[in-house]
Amino acid sequence: MLRRNGSRKRAGAFTAALFLSITGATGFDAAAIADVGAAAVAQVSPAPAQTIQNIGASGAWWVNDLARFSPAVQQRAAELLFGPSGIQLSAYRYNIGGGGTGVQAGDRAPQSLMTSPGRYDWSRDPGGTTFLRYAAQLGVPDIVGFVNSAPAPWMSNGKTCGGTLKSGSVQAYASYLADIVTHFAAEGVKINYISPMNEPAVSFSQCSQEGMLTPVGLRDDIVRALGQTLASRAPSTRVSADETDKVARFLNEVPQWISQPGTAQYVANLAHHTYDFAGDSTLAKIPAMAKRFGKPTWATEICCWNNSSTPAYGAQYDPTITGGLAMASIIHRDFTVSGDSAFHWWTALSKVMGCSPGSAPSCATTINTKGYNDGLIYFDPDYARNGNQSLYLTKRFYALGQYSKFVRPGAVRHPVTGAQSGVQIMATQLNGTWTLVVNNVNNSTQDVSLRLPAAAATGAYRTSASENLAAIGLPSVSNGVAALTLPARSITTYTFR
Repeated sequence: MLRRNGSRKRAGAFTAALFLSITGATGFDAAAIADVGAAAVAQVSPAPAQTIQNIGASGAWWVNDLARFSPAVQQRAAELLFGPSGIQLSAYRYNIGGGGTGVQAGDRAPQSLMTSPGRYDWSRDPGGTTFLRYAAQLGVPDIVGFVNSAPAPWMSNGKTCGGTLKSGSVQAYASYLADIVTHFAAEGVKINYISPMNEPAVSFSQCSQEGMLTPVGLRDDIVRALGQTLASRAPSTRVSADETDKVARFLNEVPQWISQPGTAQYVANLAHHTYDFAGDSTLAKIPAMAKRFGKPTWATEICCWNNSSTPAYGAQYDPTITGGLAMASIIHRDFTVSGDSAFHWWTALSKVMGCSPGSAPSCATTINTKGYNDGLIYFDPDYARNGNQSLYLTKRFYALGQYSKFVRPGAVRHPVTGAQSGVQIMATQLNGTWTLVVNNVNNSTQDVSLRLPAAAATGAYRTSASENLAAIGLPSVSNGVAALTLPARSITTYTFR
């Protein structure tokens, strides 16, 4: 999730050229993305694939700004993210701050709840704890407490950036995390998972944010110590690890630490980021590793690609359907190619718009190359000066909602074959309801006939250039074949019984 060189999170949204490069990598013919038009017949397999556990986003580091907003705006943001009037995220990543010691001033230096080893001030981190509680109150099924750095007393350089855990401090660190879990559990806020390291191969020595280097040989020690401590003090909270920044590195390093004796039993899921923008040939190796170790894999962070011809981290703010389709395509690949059981976008809110809507109202809806595509919702970077506390929703917000509102925890994915180029179909089933999320990245309307084990459509919702999770007419179903009409450059979710 983290920036390497002081620039904001990897940023940018797909232009048409970039989107074609990614869809080409997924097996779609880029030349065919223009005007296909012909009807296609697709088939939902009766064979189940993975079970979807959750879909979410993180609370770093916007909560530190939102702490200064009015309670009404805070509640509005929470309802947009977690409530039924919003996108109903089924996971929320709460950033357990290390105190920001040595980190450049700003929102990436979150307060620590710990005042000294074993002592806490639970009034600290007011923004982070406010939205942690909102997530619990609004019924988010899975809350993940994730750490960028341990507090400074246990770090080799006395900072919460650029160092590693001191020798002999692993158990103290594990006990500290268990203290936080048990404290919030006592007030009715359950943290379901703890992620004790983040992008562990990166040192974050430039100190533009919190982060700690965690060598491969130390990761199993941390997992075992934390797993054993949670087992005795908070047995319903599990460990998520290791949040490596790149898929290729994840595939190489995870087997090294999880194979150490006594480690695997404490791992609930194997988490990775996808900042190498891996192609399908690399993503397709993830299911084999999941099967080898008997653990579901989670894609826990991605954002911010620029407008170059190949996917790369870079600057661009794109609130349009182009950015929304780019996100939808990444979600589709994570679930259908990587076989991941969870998808988490990087950060739910951001102020990195590259402009101020308080002084230039059109900025919120206009693409620019100064901002970053790191948020679903944005707020004015100049709010402290101009008093503007408005929230600005992007098409990425609605694109994620096309999945998160309807693909709920426990849904089982079934592979789909036979769709034409540029049409991505993800099918899941839960308690007798079938859900299809269909991305049409083509520049023309596509008609798809899809055979599935359902008798009638019960819901249809669409995001496009002119629609935002809008209810639309139901498709017809005849003899188990649904007739889908997909407008150009759209994301549509259908439900069937």
